[in-house]
Amino acid sequence: MTNRSDFPTITTNQPLVIIGAGPVGLAAAAWAMEKDLPVRVLESGNAVGSNVRDWGHIRLFTPWRYLIDSAGLRRLGEKGWAAAPLDDFPTGSEFADIWLDPLAESFGSIIETRTEVLTIQRPKGPGAPFRLTINRKGQIETVTAGTVLDASGTWRTPNFLGDGKPAKGELGAAVQYGAPDVLGRDRETYRAQRVLVVGSGHSASNALLDLDRLAQESPETQITWAVRGGSATRLFGGGEEDQLPARGALGTAVRDLISSGKIVLHTDLQIVAITNNEQGSHVIAKDGRVIGPFDAIVAATGQGADHSLSGSLALDLDPTIGAPRKLAPLIDPRIHSCGTVPPHGHTVLQHPEVGFYIVGAKSYGSAPTFLMATGYEQARSIIAALAGDWAAANDVRLVLPETGVCSGSDGGQTCCGDTSATETSCCALDAAAKRGGASGCGCNIAA
Repeated sequence: MTNRSDFPTITTNQPLVIIGAGPVGLAAAAWAMEKDLPVRVLESGNAVGSNVRDWGHIRLFTPWRYLIDSAGLRRLGEKGWAAAPLDDFPTGSEFADIWLDPLAESFGSIIETRTEVLTIQRPKGPGAPFRLTINRKGQIETVTAGTVLDASGTWRTPNFLGDGKPAKGELGAAVQYGAPDVLGRDRETYRAQRVLVVGSGHSASNALLDLDRLAQESPETQITWAVRGGSATRLFGGGEEDQLPARGALGTAVRDLISSGKIVLHTDLQIVAITNNEQGSHVIAKDGRVIGPFDAIVAATGQGADHSLSGSLALDLDPTIGAPRKLAPLIDPRIHSCGTVPPHGHTVLQHPEVGFYIVGAKSYGSAPTFLMATGYEQARSIIAALAGDWAAANDVRLVLPETGVCSGSDGGQTCCGDTSATETSCCALDAAAKRGGASGCGCNIAA
């Protein structure tokens, strides 16, 4: 798309409204202000980056160079802000304190915290302004917008342990979703307890490593890990092949815990029920296996996108992933997991509802392959389109570091593309292994 006659008009009375004052929402605001577009940012939490602060105890595997948006950097540079060392790895709290807070302060009054968006409607049809119903500090109000960017994220909508819905008995079990602060505020919940961690992502890995540290202090702590997949190799990541070393080291550390016997691993465990009695919680799998009892369960099973607030709008979403239909095949975790997401901007993210965009982690639906730099490029492209700078809007560029481990089917090319580009990559090794009849390094989820 290079132009659209029905593109919305953004005015002071009908501004660009951004839902969510997280990293991508603030990046979009920075680009909008750079383009002189009237903008308001509505944040449901008590402060900007409220979701980030929830996992503030976790150290990111992404260094600062991938966490800083260029428009925000220009804005803060004008105010004398000193960039953090680009190769350092901040915690979530450090990221919020050092980057998000100063950036938000530079915007002045455009950010409104404790303001939850309840619904987004367009009662007068295409081309008309959007009407947002909001809860501002306990008061129900209406906000008018020319364009809406939903950057509210997925952190508040974690996936259940069951397949798309709570497993039987799950809601009555001692389950904590997301990324518990095992060594901090949640220490007493897990100390000297029998703990089950469910999930195969980085949140699960962090929880397992923290639980091991807790077990070194309290040997009574018992740790069990359960994953839905059947290949344990892929769970440990790309190790030294990962272009984000901290991410590779995370998987290597978890693999070492399994090898040492400190953690019991159950693979191919599809949970259908949880029973709770005086002994604790027992987990029942689809194949009839029963594991437990457990005193606490960590559901590090990722998040999904909740589109209920925009349910009346004309959206085009992939039914499986919950991402915009054009984006879904580019990020599908059954195909991609190694930095192979191609550049994408406003044309991929647009919906039939002209002027409404979903950006950031929420645009990926349930796909776990999102990196912050991806969201920054989304925001830049969309804002350029809204400002009528079509050359900039269509010139999307994105360079993501490979993970060193891939997923997808073997169809003559590996999921990382032409293996000749990086002979020592996991994907190259995987292709060679498969040619010899072996299973490779885990590039095929179905294997």
